[in-house]
Amino acid sequence: MSGNSFFADTNILLYFLKGEQDVVEMISDKEIVISFITELELLSFPKLSSESEETILELLRNCTIIDLNREIKTLTIDFRKKSKLKLPDSIIAASAFHTKLPLLTADKQFRSVEELDIILYEF
Repeated sequence: MSGNSFFADTNILLYFLKGEQDVVEMISDKEIVISFITELELLSFPKLSSESEETILELLRNCTIIDLNREIKTLTIDFRKKSKLKLPDSIIAASAFHTKLPLLTADKQFRSVEELDIILYEF
């Protein structure tokens, strides 16, 4: 993966937290940008232990988190109408497009958004 920054889907950070070696190597020393949706998804797992929550919070402190704004709302609506993405994934897609960064994901459904620059992680 080239460049120093990328937009990470939630699944990539989950693989990172699980210690998936390929992902750890891929994203180490990179600027990680995420949607607020990813932050919510990571922190809202039922029965999340205090230790796991602290690990996630430490990871999030090293990420740039993109909140919802008018342009992302408009893009989300457009992407949702044109694709089969669920609303949270549409927000992630719109946020990645808004930042002009490639979206690193393991979810092939993002390919339905032609405007996105996608780096598909396959294992």
